[in-house]
Amino acid sequence: MPHTCRNCKRTFSTELELELHLDTCSAGQLYCDECGGRFTERAATEDGWHYRCPNDDCDGDGIGDDIHQVSDARVAKQ
Repeated sequence: MPHTCRNCKRTFSTELELELHLDTCSAGQLYCDECGGRFTERAATEDGWHYRCPNDDCDGDGIGDDIHQVSDARVAKQ
């Protein structure tokens, strides 16, 4: 059974290959509204379901609440 990255849709033959890929997947970059930090998906979750900002002094949590995909951000024009 292939393992597919939910961010970039690449497939891997083992779960380990997918886990290693998630550490560096540029499509999986996340940011936190609370502190403005950017980080990988792997840094923000241990189980793939619950997300929390990995910065020690930040309380941001929840995909779609405080944590968002960088690719979903819109650039504001001034």
